[in-house]
Amino acid sequence: MKPNLKKNSRLKGFYKLNRGERVDLVRAFANLPVDQVRLVGQDGALSFDIADLFIENAIGAFPLPLGIATNFKVDGEDYLVPMAVEESSVVAAASNAARWVYESGGFTTEVVESAMIGQIQVLDVATSEFPAVRERILDAKPELLRLANEIHPRLVMRGGGALDLEVRAFPDAEVPFLVVHVVLDTKDAMGANLVNTVCEKLAPEIAALTGGRVGLRILSNLADRRVFRARARVNPELLVAKGEEGGLSGAQIAQRIFEAFVFADSDPYRATTHNKGIMNGVDPVVIATGNDWRAVEAGVHAYAACRTGRYRSLSTWRLDEEGWLVGTIELPLQLGTVGGVTRLHPMARFSLQTLGNPTANQLGRIIACSGLASNLAALRALTTTGIQKGHMKLHAKNLALGAGAKGEEVEVVAHLMVREGNVSASAAEEILHAYRERKEAERPRVSHDFTSVSELE
Repeated sequence: MKPNLKKNSRLKGFYKLNRGERVDLVRAFANLPVDQVRLVGQDGALSFDIADLFIENAIGAFPLPLGIATNFKVDGEDYLVPMAVEESSVVAAASNAARWVYESGGFTTEVVESAMIGQIQVLDVATSEFPAVRERILDAKPELLRLANEIHPRLVMRGGGALDLEVRAFPDAEVPFLVVHVVLDTKDAMGANLVNTVCEKLAPEIAALTGGRVGLRILSNLADRRVFRARARVNPELLVAKGEEGGLSGAQIAQRIFEAFVFADSDPYRATTHNKGIMNGVDPVVIATGNDWRAVEAGVHAYAACRTGRYRSLSTWRLDEEGWLVGTIELPLQLGTVGGVTRLHPMARFSLQTLGNPTANQLGRIIACSGLASNLAALRALTTTGIQKGHMKLHAKNLALGAGAKGEEVEVVAHLMVREGNVSASAAEEILHAYRERKEAERPRVSHDFTSVSELE
């Protein structure tokens, strides 16, 4: 990624601005055309014609809040990161942690590998023949790869295409089988349709080579050949919050974060929640850019379990020789920036434009950083004040709305709940009722003591 010195994602006080001011800053940062900015004013509205094309039996659309995470510096370039998410504190937490990283030098990333896997299952082959069949398939690899690349010549022209072919055997399965892996570089496409087409086209060739029967022919969502790594080195003094109870030093907070990582890396019960916190930063960007968050979720959690044979933390946190906190993360991300929903959904296009129209690999780098930032924010909260303090402060507005608060009442009710330390649905209802009674009592009364209609004029 080439640094763009004109952009600065450190938008101090962004959360204090009104909607129009926020939109204006995003527009200026990303140099968005006016028609794209107008889409934001439609509050995620999707025309029924498009919705009806996307899914079957459509009856409407289901908008999610779209926010902007600030303070991201990735490989020297600043980004404003769009997030589509309904959960309070996710955007704020990612922005806050990204600020600590920003002020410590920013995130660095790399693409570990960038390929998708297609699977062709082969059945009805005697297990005693597995070694010989495997050799026949591998001997035919050059020809099979040539055939695969004939299927998508434009992909090959763009530098992608079939890269490799592997054979795995499962002789001890309840129904013994072989599986052929076709490894493809799908460039800026997510690649599901590309991979599936190749698998289906190669299936007859594989059947002829093996003398067996081809079963399933489909991509794998365990994208361990499409992996992105992000790293952050954080000055522990930035983790200290002014006026926060407890009086912990930066070094103490950093040590506690390291201890929390060890907990997650050792215990799958904790690792599951730990990794969910990572996905708080991943899924919202995947959704905002029109990508398949279900495929990403499945692949990420499988990766967390398969790397070492047990489910572990996706991130690592250590203290370096200078006492700085160093975090790394590896995520398998099946992403695309061309085709499908990314091209058809107007808000997906808006999000990609806000990110500077990244390639699929650039998007993967950014999302890996967002996941690491969310992880850092969660660990910092858990090891100091607890996760609920900040979360419930933001959640209070949702409870106020649920109680029926309108307009200025939302802020008042939320503020009073937090001040009283009772953030709950019942408290919201009681405070709203008391507030409205007080406002009613303070409202000026109009006298009805008049003798004629003319006195009203």
